[in-house]
Amino acid sequence: MDRTQGQVDPAEPSSGPARVVTLTAGDFTLTVNPVDGSEIEPLRPGAERARPRRRDAAGRAARDTAARPPVLPGAPASARLTPAREEERARLVRLLSHGRSVRLTGPSGSGRSGLLDAVAADCAGVAPDGVVRLSGYGQQQPGELLHALYAAVYEAPDERPLRPDREELLARVREIGAVVLLDDLEMGGAALDELLRATPECAYLLAATPDTKAPSDASHLEEVFLGGLGRAESVEFLEAGVGRALTEEETAWAGDLRFASEGLPLRFVQATALLRQRDELNGTRGGDEDEEPGVFEERPRDAAFVPLPTLAEGAAPAELLASRVSESARAVLRIACALGGELPHHAHLPALVGDTHADAAVAELLGCGLLTPVGTRYRLASGVARQLEEVGYGDPAAEEARTAARHYAWWTGHASVTPERVAAEADAVLAALAGADVVAAVLLARTAAPAFAASLHWEAWERVLRSGAEAARKAGEVAEQAYFHHELGVLALCEGRLERARAELEASIGLKGALADKRGTVAGRRALALVTDREAAGAAAVSPPLRLAPPVGGAVALAAPGPVAALGPAVPVAATGPTVPVALAAPVGPRASEAVTAVVPARRDAPANLAEVFAEPFPMSLKPSPAPALAPPVAARPVAGSRKRTVLLAAAGALTVAALGTVVALAVGSGDEETTPAGPGPKVSSTTPDVPAAGTDTAGEPGGNDSAGDPADPAGSGSGSGAVTEAEPGATTPGEGADAPTPGVSRGAGAKPSGGGTPSRKPPVVPPKTSPVASPPTTSTSPSSSPSASVTPTATPTPTTSVSAPTATGTGTGT
Repeated sequence: MDRTQGQVDPAEPSSGPARVVTLTAGDFTLTVNPVDGSEIEPLRPGAERARPRRRDAAGRAARDTAARPPVLPGAPASARLTPAREEERARLVRLLSHGRSVRLTGPSGSGRSGLLDAVAADCAGVAPDGVVRLSGYGQQQPGELLHALYAAVYEAPDERPLRPDREELLARVREIGAVVLLDDLEMGGAALDELLRATPECAYLLAATPDTKAPSDASHLEEVFLGGLGRAESVEFLEAGVGRALTEEETAWAGDLRFASEGLPLRFVQATALLRQRDELNGTRGGDEDEEPGVFEERPRDAAFVPLPTLAEGAAPAELLASRVSESARAVLRIACALGGELPHHAHLPALVGDTHADAAVAELLGCGLLTPVGTRYRLASGVARQLEEVGYGDPAAEEARTAARHYAWWTGHASVTPERVAAEADAVLAALAGADVVAAVLLARTAAPAFAASLHWEAWERVLRSGAEAARKAGEVAEQAYFHHELGVLALCEGRLERARAELEASIGLKGALADKRGTVAGRRALALVTDREAAGAAAVSPPLRLAPPVGGAVALAAPGPVAALGPAVPVAATGPTVPVALAAPVGPRASEAVTAVVPARRDAPANLAEVFAEPFPMSLKPSPAPALAPPVAARPVAGSRKRTVLLAAAGALTVAALGTVVALAVGSGDEETTPAGPGPKVSSTTPDVPAAGTDTAGEPGGNDSAGDPADPAGSGSGSGAVTEAEPGATTPGEGADAPTPGVSRGAGAKPSGGGTPSRKPPVVPPKTSPVASPPTTSTSPSSSPSASVTPTATPTPTTSVSAPTATGTGTGT
C-alpha cells in the first residue's frame, strides 16, 4: 500500500477558512493570523480583562484525563505494585498529606511513573484544588511549568483565551493549593527553588533521575530513593506476567538478570515479554503443546525448540523483542527512531505506516516494554533507541522524517484540527521538523506555528519559529524568513524581552522592505512602535542611565559663564622672558590637584535618549554659574549671560583695541615736532576697560590716562599703548603740509612718515630729582556697559591733505 495513502498534498490549500484566533496576552491583544502574521496592539482604554475562574471537580477530572497518555485499543494492561513499592507508596502519601514536598529519585526504568499513578489515586481529596499532573520532560526553566499549572487549575473565559503576564501569573499560582505530581523533572538548583517559592501552597512529588541537578539546601525537600527489585520480588513479578510458575532454569536466569540489571523493573517487564514470546514459539502456552498446529497458524509444524535468552540478550533485549513483533510494529519502531524516540499518536500511524491496523501496534510495543509513557504521549524506553539503531532501524531515518513532516504539515494546517490537539502532538511535530529537509521543514513550521500560538503552548511556538527561520535561511525563502522573524519579535514583546523583540522586528522589517511588502512592513513598524513605547515607559524604573557630571575645577575656561577674575597670578611665559599676568576663570570647585570627573547616576526623572542625557552636562548655551566658593575675585566685571552677547562684546573690544593701536602709532610717529600745550580748551579722554596693560607701574596705577596733565612729560612720551594725548582745537604745528600729521595725534618714536623724510626728535625732558608735586588725576569715565568709548571734540579742524597711517608694530614705550 502506498505510504501516502490518506494524505493530502501539503501544497494544496486546506479546505475551510483560515484559523484566526484572538487572545489576550498580558496588556496586549494578540491576533494570530496564519496568512499575514500575528498582529499585536495594546488593550483599549476601559476594556476589562476577563478574569479566569477555577475549575470544579468535573473540570479537574477531565483535565486529569487529558493529561494522561491516550487509551490504546485492546484490553488495558493491569498495573500491580510489588510489596516494596506499596511501602514507598504509603510513605509518599503520608508526606504529601502533611504538606511536605518530596523528591523521588530513581534511574530510568525504576517504575517512577507507575508509582506516581498509584499516589495520585490516594491523594485525590487531600488538597482543595485536587491533584495536578505535569510533565517536566524537556523543561529547563520554571516559566512554562507555572503556565501549565495555571492552565490546569484555572479555566480561561469563553470569549477568548488568556495568557497572563508574569506579574499576574505569579499572583494566581500563589493562591493554588494542590498536590502536584511532576514526572521527568530535568531542573534543579535555583530554577527549582523559583518554582517552589512561586507556589507556597502546593505539595510537590518530583520524580527525577540521579543525574538531574540536585536541589539547593534551602528547598527543604524530602528525599526518597527507588531501588531495584529483590530476588523474591523479581521471580514473583515474572510469574505474574507469564501467568505460570517458573522452572528452575528460568528462576536461575531471573536471578542472574537481577544481578546484571540491578533489579530495574523495566528489565523484568522486557524479560516477561521474552518469556511469553518463547512460550508462544514453543507451543507451550495454555497447555496446547500436544495439539497439532493448524494450517493457518503462523507456527510451523516442525518448529524447533527455542531456548532461554542469554544474559546479554536479557540485559539488552530490544533487538530480540523487535524481531518477534508484527511487521506494523517494526515499521512503527523505525518511525520512532527517525523522530529521536518520539512516537506519534496512534491515530497518525495508519497514514505514516501505510497499514490500517497500525494503531494496534502501540499496545503491542507497550506490552513488550519497548515504549514508556511520558506525559500525554509515548516514547521509546530508555536504551531502546540506541539498541535498535545499532541493528539498522535508523537507516531510513531521513525518508521517515520527511514523510512525517509532510504529514504533519497537512494535519496541523487543516481547519478541523484544534490548536489543543496540535499542542498535544508538539514533541512529535518538533522531532519531525528537526529531521526533515529544509523545504519540508519550512512548510511544517509555517503551518504549525499559528496553532502553537493559539494553544498558548509558547515554548513550542518559539522552538518551531527558530527552526523555521533557520530552514528558511538555508532554503533561500526570504518571505518565510521575514514571517518567522516577525513572529519571534511579537512573541518576545509579549514576554517582555524588549531587546530581543527589537532585533527580530528590525530584521523582519528589513526583509519585508526588500520584498516590497508594504502591508507586512506596516505591521512590523506598529509592533516596533510598541517596543519603543515600552522601552520609554520602563527606562527609568528598570535601568537608569549613567551621566557624566560637568568638570569641577582644574581647567581654564575659554568662555566661562559667571564672574571672571580681573587678574591672575604672574605666570612665566619662558625661562628668560618676563612674567605677565594671566586672566583666569573664577574657581568653581576643588583645586587643580584635586580635580576629578565624577560619574553620578541619573535622577528618577532622567531623560530617555542620549541627546537629552548630554544636554545638561554639555549645554549648547552657557548658563550663569553660581558665585565662587573659595577666593572672591579682586575686581570682577559681570559677563553677559548669553553666549552670543559675549562673542559680540569680545569682537567689539578687539576692534577698539586695534583702532586705539593705530591712533597711538600715528601719535608716536608725529611726536618729534608736536607739542600739545595745556590750555583751557576741550580735552579728549579715552574710556577703556579696566583691564590694565603691560605698562602698569609698581603702585598699580596706569601710566597712560594721566600723563597729559603731568608737567614732567609735556609731550606725552611716557604714555602707554592705550594713551591718547590731549589737543587743543585750532592749534597749528610746524611742518604742516603733505606730511602733516593728524591734529591732536603724536607719532611714536621710530615711526616713519609717509613722505619718506627723516623726522627730528627732541631730547627727552629729564624730570627733577626732587619728588614731584602730586597732582590730582584726571577723571576718566569707564562705563561698564560698553567696552570702549571716545569723546569727540566739538570743533576739530579737518586737514586739507590726506595722511596715510604708518605701519608700526610697537604699542608704546612700556613694552
